[in-house]
Amino acid sequence: MWRVRPPPPRPESAGPPFDAPAARRLRAGLGMGPEHVAHGMRVSYGLPYVTPGLVVAWERGTAAPGGAELTALAGVLWCSPGELISRPRTLREHRVARGIAPEDVAHAVGMELRGYLRTEESGQWRGDERQSAALARVLELAPPEFVAVTGREAPLAGLLRGAVTTRWQAQVRPVTRLVPLDRDVVAEVLRELHLDYQGRMAATLGWGGGGSGAGDSGREFLDRIVENFWAAVESRSGGEGGGDRGA
Repeated sequence: MWRVRPPPPRPESAGPPFDAPAARRLRAGLGMGPEHVAHGMRVSYGLPYVTPGLVVAWERGTAAPGGAELTALAGVLWCSPGELISRPRTLREHRVARGIAPEDVAHAVGMELRGYLRTEESGQWRGDERQSAALARVLELAPPEFVAVTGREAPLAGLLRGAVTTRWQAQVRPVTRLVPLDRDVVAEVLRELHLDYQGRMAATLGWGGGGSGAGDSGREFLDRIVENFWAAVESRSGGEGGGDRGA
């Protein structure tokens, strides 16, 4: 039986969300065994610690490859790194999914490598508008992905709750600063969400204030406010992210 030998420390220890079933399916489709995958990673990619047992552990989900390992595994399996990961959730995961080195992203956005790596570690993006546009472009980030990976989702949720519960007009400019959308699109969506929420709360009053159904609907609407925002944006754009100004 193969034993999993712990790999040595790697500079990029926190890998992307690995899709173990996809790795197993791709390997089987090529008619390869774990020993063939391990051999290819050792010989072609200079990863001497990769054993058949480690490949099996990845496929079982008991271990996950780091960034360099994922790139090598994709090479051996003749696929892109993106085919071996589930939906990226962080800036680092999106970069690894695209197979782009941190140096290349830093260069594209006009940032020193050390500063960019700090951004990946903290999950907080402080680039200006030009740098934000470059980041979205090089990593091919859709507007919801850009907002999520730059740490803007929580502030956005607060602004959206304020827009639907009070005056939506006052939140147009602050929201536009956070999301890569035109101001007119933001205004239209905030107005729509405001009307939707207020209609739910009016239904609560229509129940004499004691109907839990409509009240629960309003609370659920607020809990899912960011998701509702992006759904409304997609609805207005016909699924193409209309009004996207590329961050």
